[in-house]
Amino acid sequence: MDIAEFLRAIFALALTLGLVGLGAVVLRRYGPDALARFGRPMKTDRRLTVVETLVLDPSRRLVLVACDGEERLLLLGEGQVVPSAATPKGRG
Repeated sequence: MDIAEFLRAIFALALTLGLVGLGAVVLRRYGPDALARFGRPMKTDRRLTVVETLVLDPSRRLVLVACDGEERLLLLGEGQVVPSAATPKGRG
């Protein structure tokens, strides 16, 4: 192995490590969800939204979900989903 091949291998290694480092800096600068923004659908009017969540304990949480003008309260946890009755969106 002559010196030219050795220098070429060192240059290739430095270039590869530099590209990996540049990718890490870019991801750190633009946040961990930078790749998720590219996968989002362009449609902005969504039918289902999570209005609010409340953690009851480490295994259960309440989730208020709005769908088509109705809000539903769901109890999630312990491998079950327990829906409550639907309420109109304007009512408290």
